[in-house]
Amino acid sequence: MDEREGTGSVLVVADDLIWSTRLAALVRGAGREPLVVPAATLPATPPAAVAAIVDLTVRRGDPLEAVRRVAGGGTPVLCIGQHDDVATRKAALAAGATRVLAYRKLAEDGPAVVGAFLAPKEVVTG
Repeated sequence: MDEREGTGSVLVVADDLIWSTRLAALVRGAGREPLVVPAATLPATPPAAVAAIVDLTVRRGDPLEAVRRVAGGGTPVLCIGQHDDVATRKAALAAGATRVLAYRKLAEDGPAVVGAFLAPKEVVTG
């Protein structure tokens, strides 16, 4: 059984009210419960979650450190940010992000993108 099966919470690291609200709604739409935490108050050991979504443009706190903390515990991390910020995209992947998407992608196809990211993955054993 995949650790993401069930209805576990999804950590949303965002400090912008509009994006944190939108991300939380996308998580709820995928059948999960969002746990919104600003990057500046993310504990050294983040709360347990089946996955996380990190806004790379947070202004309070370090979003890349948030990715490192969350991904370091084995939690899959979806990051969102500016479409033209290639350096931050590469840094997020190096910090452990599973995927990095532009805001535009979530605005255009958010329910499908978040739903697919949060869907339980089939475990293949050999």
